[in-house]
This record gives sequence, C-alpha cells and structure tokens, in this order.
Amino acid sequence: MSEVPPTWILQHPAYAKIQKLGVDDAEQVHAAFLVYMNLTEVRRWKEVSCLKSAALQLVLLEGKEKEDSTTHSVLPLPARRSVSHNDLREVLERGFPTLLCAVAADSTLVYQRLNDGPLSPEPPAADAFRDARRTGGRKRKRPPA
Repeated sequence: MSEVPPTWILQHPAYAKIQKLGVDDAEQVHAAFLVYMNLTEVRRWKEVSCLKSAALQLVLLEGKEKEDSTTHSVLPLPARRSVSHNDLREVLERGFPTLLCAVAADSTLVYQRLNDGPLSPEPPAADAFRDARRTGGRKRKRPPA
C-alpha cells in the first residue's frame, strides 16, 4: 500500500473527507477509505462517520451495523503496521464495541473484534455435536476373512 492510490480514489468525496481530518499517515488514510467503502457499500452499515483520534493521530470510523443497533468504533490499520496495547486501550476507552480492521496490500480486509479483558466464547450450535455415526453415511461391509 506504499504506492499512490489510483486516481479514482483520490477523486472520491469520501477520500477527500477523510483527508480533511488532517492525519499525516497516507497509508492509514488509504486503509480508512477502503474500510469506509466496505462498511457503507458492501456491509451496508448505517450512519458511518470518520473522525480523527488526536491522541493516536489516526482515522477512526464509527457506525451501526443496522438502524437500531449499537454504534461501533472501527480502527482501520495497514496490516504491516504495529499497534501498541496503549493505542488499543485508547480506542476501547471510547466506550463503543470496537473492531480492528487490518488492511493488506492487496486491499483484503480482516476484521477482529476487540474487547477490554477476557471474553467468554459463545457456545457452539447444537447441531455441531451430532453423532458422527448418523451423519457418516453407510458403513462398508468388510469382506469375509
């Protein structure tokens, strides 16, 4: 992602809006734009907005998965960029559920839910424990020995 974004991205109104936030890291601005487009055009999130974290000098996104859902914070970062625990804590302290989105050089996006402390896993679906004998199909008959 170190090369200059394509011309259409530079001319896009959302990219211009993100650039106006004044974040100096062009790579993170590009990552924020790609995540913004994914959230608004692909995932159809509602009320997605861009803001600057003055403490981190990064672009943060906020939005809702659905009209009546809770607001989420999204931290878009280039995949090869490191992030400290203090940086993550700064985002978590905003009080919203938080997603970290790693943006690869080929524009692949990987979302990871962040939590302040341990998180108990959700129990697996009941059908995940079906008896293997019932779903395995027919057994082959063994030839006589």
